[in-house]
Amino acid sequence: MRLELYSHDVFSPSTETSGLEVTLRNARSALLRERTEGGYWEGELSSSALSTATAVCALHFADATAHAVLIERGSIWLQDRQNPDGGWGDTVDSVSNISTTLLGWAALRLVCPDSPGNARARDWVEREVGDLGPHFIVQAVEDRYGKDRTFAVPILMMCALGGILGEDESAAWRWVGQLPLELAAFPRAWYGALRLPVVSYALPALIAIGLVRHRKGPHPVFGRVREWVWPRVSRILESVQPSGGGFLEAAPLTSFVAMALANAGEREHPVVTRAVHFLERGVRPDGSWAIDSNLAVWVSTLAAKALQKGGPGADFAKSDRRRLRVWIEEQQTRKVHPFTLAGPGAWAWTHFSGGVPDADDTPGALLCLRALSEGTPAADTVQAAEKGSEWLLDLQNDDGGLPTFCRGWGALPFDRSSPDLTAHGLRAWDAWKDDVRGPVRARMDRAMEFALAYLRATQETGGAWVPLWFGNQEVPDEANRTYGTAMVLISLNQIDTWTHGQAGSMRAAATRWLLENQNADGGWGAGFGSSSSIEETALAVEALAGASPRSALESHIQRGVDFLVHATKQGTEFPTRPIGFYFAKLWYSERLYPMIWTVSALQSI
Repeated sequence: MRLELYSHDVFSPSTETSGLEVTLRNARSALLRERTEGGYWEGELSSSALSTATAVCALHFADATAHAVLIERGSIWLQDRQNPDGGWGDTVDSVSNISTTLLGWAALRLVCPDSPGNARARDWVEREVGDLGPHFIVQAVEDRYGKDRTFAVPILMMCALGGILGEDESAAWRWVGQLPLELAAFPRAWYGALRLPVVSYALPALIAIGLVRHRKGPHPVFGRVREWVWPRVSRILESVQPSGGGFLEAAPLTSFVAMALANAGEREHPVVTRAVHFLERGVRPDGSWAIDSNLAVWVSTLAAKALQKGGPGADFAKSDRRRLRVWIEEQQTRKVHPFTLAGPGAWAWTHFSGGVPDADDTPGALLCLRALSEGTPAADTVQAAEKGSEWLLDLQNDDGGLPTFCRGWGALPFDRSSPDLTAHGLRAWDAWKDDVRGPVRARMDRAMEFALAYLRATQETGGAWVPLWFGNQEVPDEANRTYGTAMVLISLNQIDTWTHGQAGSMRAAATRWLLENQNADGGWGAGFGSSSSIEETALAVEALAGASPRSALESHIQRGVDFLVHATKQGTEFPTRPIGFYFAKLWYSERLYPMIWTVSALQSI
């Protein structure tokens, strides 16, 4: 439940106030109203056709009779939100794509085969792929995901379960790749060296989908090995399931695991029971599911940093800031994570049990604690910051960059170093380097030089950086260079007094790229040819506001500000754009992103 404080604070322009001032005051008030009774922010992720389709299937296979109401509501939601072309995108604002449409089609084939939506989805796939033969469908999925089998194999599993790969079950399962569940029996410290065909966070899928594929079509040699290791691997799977039942707090991953086990003859497995309870709790009033439970830690740290930019305001009381700081410190991990083996001292994106500590939320939390610590930080805050900083130091890869979850898992894109994460970590180290102990400070200095070298090596010729966790559906490669470039430039602007000339050429090239990619309406999309959004414009404005020479940038900044004033109707409306990437390039939008980033941008002017 959100607080209804400041509900009267909607300002209108007067002769004494500019559009920027009015917009900022309204946006701040709107953002503060979004706090929960606990004093933090939860936000609201977009409903997801992909999540809804997988949840419907999982509940169908777990117990179709017991979950008939949820299954029906989910299938109705899918049909009501089907795009005019018959397909689905990941959000209701997304263009149709092969992954989500296959999953939506499989769900409708299973639970309402005679529905018009089923036929429309079938027609979309046939038009997109060219042929409904299994070979063509498999090829389309593999073209989307390449060597990364983290999501390709679960999609094909659900296609097999839904009859999309043919009515002959034994033949259909031959199209589904066998994930080597037996490798999960090895010590988890070996996983990076084993170069598993899935990303570091997908161990539950490796086990569950590996089991169902094995039991639907056992290998003549390895089949016995897989059956022999199953009791041990079963215990591992149970041990890594969060107390809330949701793996990564994600409906798709949790649903894939549940439906795989149910179809492998393990319907009564405790993992299935807890997964089903998670799905029951996560359904929305309209019958849909989101891609994840929430991004409470992430949006809380973003919101606090935005509100504190330029110093504390009277509308964000000192007692509220202190309360939020304590809450952020309480979310710091205290033990080794069960399946990424991440050490204590970091932060995940959510305050729920399924979150995994990562290298974006950890620097976000560190910067938030710095922003909320006016004057000399409290001893417990410094201690938390030192632990978080050391966690990032231990995560840094040999290339100088920061990966998301695990050091050294570089085989697949979502486990490699990333410029946006590296810049975020660099900024956090710089913020705390004067408060930590000498040995940690020395490590930070070396790590920062190493990180700068990584950023220099990954900057594109035109001056941009490509981020990992944000994209744009309108550009051919789906990369969001505005987000990546703005995030790195914001960090370089902060640390420039320390680096002197080291970051100068990178900053100049990044600034030039942002200027060259500003749209005629004054806003930014993800690059040339993409339409402007509040989110991307706000990020670009904030980055340019800290760049130099400021005098040469004023007209570009003002045009960006004017776009934000107009697009938000002076801080009273914040339409979202699905620019967020979830795991395996699943799109999402977050209701608070445009609000938070507008505040942050305008506070920077």
